[in-house]
Amino acid sequence: MRIAHFSDIHLLALDGVGATRFINKRFTGWVNLKVKRGHKHRVSHARAVMREIARANVDHAILTGDLTNLALEGEFAAVRALLEAELGLARDQISVVPGNHDLYTHGSLRARRFSAFFAPYVKSDLPELAAAIPLGLFPFVKLRGPVAIIGLSSAVPRPPFIASGELGREQIEALVRILAHDEVKKRSIIVALHHPAHNPPSKMKTLAEGLWDASALASALAHLDKGIILHGHLHVRQQKPLATHAGELIVLGATSASLHDDENEHKMAGFNVYEFDTDGELTSVQAHVYEPQTDSFRTAPIPVIG
Repeated sequence: MRIAHFSDIHLLALDGVGATRFINKRFTGWVNLKVKRGHKHRVSHARAVMREIARANVDHAILTGDLTNLALEGEFAAVRALLEAELGLARDQISVVPGNHDLYTHGSLRARRFSAFFAPYVKSDLPELAAAIPLGLFPFVKLRGPVAIIGLSSAVPRPPFIASGELGREQIEALVRILAHDEVKKRSIIVALHHPAHNPPSKMKTLAEGLWDASALASALAHLDKGIILHGHLHVRQQKPLATHAGELIVLGATSASLHDDENEHKMAGFNVYEFDTDGELTSVQAHVYEPQTDSFRTAPIPVIG
């Protein structure tokens, strides 16, 4: 089983968007784009990543959030069109979870914009076990060969300059129910969410950027002895262990699929590939790093931190 993992496309689409749509947090986001991000995130890089995933002979692709920049309808539509045109996979071979930029405003949550555009990619094989959170039914579960893919929503609307996430009690309780299901227990677990399971050491940084209930997530996963946790958000590829009562899980971050960074190779656009054998054992972890000068990819190990 080969799983591709990519993240943080941050697609911007402002055509036809009126000025009134910026009388909220979007104004500070737009300023941030102009000052810092606009020149770094390139749709051409994201398109190259998706085309390479299509050539990589994977069985499933997981996109861990921040598909959009400002949670606008045109951005969601553009990302969905890219997935359908470039990935070369059926809808049931793709899993997508939201990031904080996909719930950028309270209006985007009320409209359930992410769920409306990406309903086929969050369809669960065990919907009766999900929690009814404001965005929809989460976690979703995809039972695929030797693995069970569990998609969580850590995205919540926040004030300007705050990018933290939260799963909430209902979703954590639903995750515990899912992990106890017989069809899940006999498979290796792949948990996907946008925010990392490891919080920054600084409390203030955790409040601003981290996952507020990371400890509750760790407790829910404490009995597992094998599996991986996938995230985005940090725009850097990395892996870090998460100790459990039964053993150890591997937390794996993907960089932004659209990010251009000449200074740090671990941030340059790309995707990760994880391979599992028929027993659900993780046998390979590898990064595919984009080289825009030659429009090609090279493979590399994923740095271990902590």
